[in-house]
Amino acid sequence: MSVVVLLLTSIWTTLRDILPIAVVILVFQLLVLRRPIAHWQRVAAGFVCVILGLAMFLVGLDLALFPLGKAMATQLAAADFLDPGRQVGEELTVALPWYRYYWTYLFAFAIGFSATVAEPALLAVAIKAHEVSGGTLQVWPLRAAVALGAGFGVMLGTFRIVTGIPLPWFILIGYAIVIVQTYFAPKQIVPLAYDSGGVTTSTVTVPLVAALGLGLASGIPGRSPLEDGFGMIALTVLFPMITVMGYAQLAEWRNRRHT
Repeated sequence: MSVVVLLLTSIWTTLRDILPIAVVILVFQLLVLRRPIAHWQRVAAGFVCVILGLAMFLVGLDLALFPLGKAMATQLAAADFLDPGRQVGEELTVALPWYRYYWTYLFAFAIGFSATVAEPALLAVAIKAHEVSGGTLQVWPLRAAVALGAGFGVMLGTFRIVTGIPLPWFILIGYAIVIVQTYFAPKQIVPLAYDSGGVTTSTVTVPLVAALGLGLASGIPGRSPLEDGFGMIALTVLFPMITVMGYAQLAEWRNRRHT
């Protein structure tokens, strides 16, 4: 019954959030453009699907993704896992050396890569880029380039939490690389690379990455979930821009080499 109540509550909340969007569309369509809505039955059915889909997705986040991501991070940072000589359930009083968390880094990269590949927004952008470029940009290589950057960003975010290095250093160095790459990368790929960073942080990636960061910061001595648990999404957005422009630069170099 608790799941049913949670689902009904989520449906009501989603309906309340979607309603302003529907009102804006109706006002502009009927009062500004003064034209009827084409295929209004299909549009209404689409809104119902959106409301139900978002509601069930939010319930899934609460029941599965958030708890699972936090639990995985907590277990990977547990004292008995990092140091098998310790007793089960024993808490760390001092953070271990950064290299002892190698399984955490590997898990962060894997979850960042796989979650980004599964992003519907990224798939939509990759398909449109393939269509607009006349087939020059392939869907899977572009998705792989974005996912590699996102995976590296999540991995670097976990390294930042483990070491306690301030986030601005990573952001400044990362965007300095982006600025330099923007100058040398093929101009037609730069806007797509910038958009690719944004589409990585959508419905699948954000919950997992946020839960991973908060869980990891809670399990490491001297780290604050508020100060250190957040910021991983910023790195997840940043590095796909680097990898997509790098992919374009590599493709351009290979084309010059074979001509």
